Amino acid sequence: MSSYGTGKENYTFVCPDCGESLAVNASMRDALIEKGCVVCGAAVTAAAFTKASSADAP
Repeated sequence: MSSYGTGKENYTFVCPDCGESLAVNASMRDALIEKGCVVCGAAVTAAAFTKASSADAP
């Protein structure tokens, strides 16, 4: 998928069921909301994401 890396928005995802934590970009966030957690398959809502701090970006 060519859209990876095109967005500047970064998020931290934490699954509400299994607790898996991932750093994701905007397109990955959308895919998780649409398809669910990649680890356990639980339904995911926007509440499972927090905006990552841009202070860590190069």
